[in-house]
Amino acid sequence: MGRKQTELGALAVSKISRRGINFVGGVAGLGINVCATGGRSWILRYQIKGRRRDLGLGGYPDVTLAQAREAARAARAKIKLGIDPVDDARVAKAKLIQNSLTAMSFAQAATQYIDTQEGSWRSAKHCQQWRNTIGAYANPIIGRMPVRDVGLAQVLAILEPIWHTKTDTGSRLRGRIQSILDWAAARGYRDEPNPARWAGHLDKLLPTPGKIRKAAHHRALPYAELPNFMKTLADHEGMGARALEFTILTACRSGEVRGAMWAEFDLGARVWTIPAERMKAGKEHRVPLSEAAMDILTVRRAQPFCDYVFPNPSGHPLSDMTLSAVLRRMKVAAVPHGFRSTFRDWCAEQTDYPREVAEMALAHAIGSKVEAAYRRGDLFGKRTQLMQDWAIFAHNRICEGL
Repeated sequence: MGRKQTELGALAVSKISRRGINFVGGVAGLGINVCATGGRSWILRYQIKGRRRDLGLGGYPDVTLAQAREAARAARAKIKLGIDPVDDARVAKAKLIQNSLTAMSFAQAATQYIDTQEGSWRSAKHCQQWRNTIGAYANPIIGRMPVRDVGLAQVLAILEPIWHTKTDTGSRLRGRIQSILDWAAARGYRDEPNPARWAGHLDKLLPTPGKIRKAAHHRALPYAELPNFMKTLADHEGMGARALEFTILTACRSGEVRGAMWAEFDLGARVWTIPAERMKAGKEHRVPLSEAAMDILTVRRAQPFCDYVFPNPSGHPLSDMTLSAVLRRMKVAAVPHGFRSTFRDWCAEQTDYPREVAEMALAHAIGSKVEAAYRRGDLFGKRTQLMQDWAIFAHNRICEGL
């Protein structure tokens, strides 16, 4: 081992058949290893720091004798410098693997992050919004770029064109990019600070969204006009009209009503329990049903059965535009969600119900986390009377002078 052997030529090497390592000379320790199956490969045997090591140099004849000797000389040069070629090759391989991992593109990282998280998100629509905004605004600029190389300049190139004109979208997009880059860092695909972080970073470069965004409130009907509106609405036929009427009477979001299923209702107890996965806040919500709301359900129950309370002709939930279309046909300058504001204004200005009762009727969070921890109930008894009073106001009072 390490001792110079007679230098063999290419023809002599080709005739070697003895199993084990056969040293070929030319470079100390260079040999050709013949295995039991007859396969042959190049080996450089050497000692470093008192250890005997065997370095593979490739298979024969793919690696020629000349090439093997050249590789062996390069390895011997490292040994003279105190570098172990085996350890050096292992480090190089690990680095190659790491570089391969960190070469993941931003688009690939975004897809993997969304796929990982979508099971914990409240709805398929929320997941689709993530995919849409990343696909429309981020991927055209950084989609093919290695996620490790995404920096401040790229993030600003995405956000600045929409920050003033589509502020809500830009703000959500910034947060989504930050989450994707945080995920990439946690998985070892990047090691630089997150260029999409807001506090102490982008907040110094972009104006605060709240200072440039004009509040876009949902168009709402003044509560004084509601009784006449409800009377007119009652004369309109169709599933959309009934769903809108029920939405108003329960002060719920239209999506909660459109997705309502009979299995969620206890008609005997006059309670509708909306499961957490269908609620914006991800928390189960009990809705007390007024007599007027029960009347709508009684009529619907008498119709041919469908799992959904307000289905379309195909037996699926109504689309999100169905209720809006009812209002357009009625030429009413309001949107379905705006009736929640109508309800809240009526509570504040026409009743003595405490604020928290009205807020819980709307399934809003109440106060601080500490306050919420101590208020474990949902004020259901008080909300039952509130919703009955709301239904009486909506159906029985015809405002004068309208």
